[in-house]
Amino acid sequence: MKNYLCEPCGYIYDPVVGDPDGGIAPGTAFEDIPEDWVCPICGVGKEFFTVAE
Repeated sequence: MKNYLCEPCGYIYDPVVGDPDGGIAPGTAFEDIPEDWVCPICGVGKEFFTVAE
């Protein structure tokens, strides 16, 4: 599974960790996160994330 970068703030979504505070369980692929999920740091939507190289 790939990590994803929030372009506005630099937050990295790591699927191994998930976003437990945001209701995303560890092991959840970015593609499987609900569309209404937002960055836990700056609050932007999934459309602002890109694959982290």
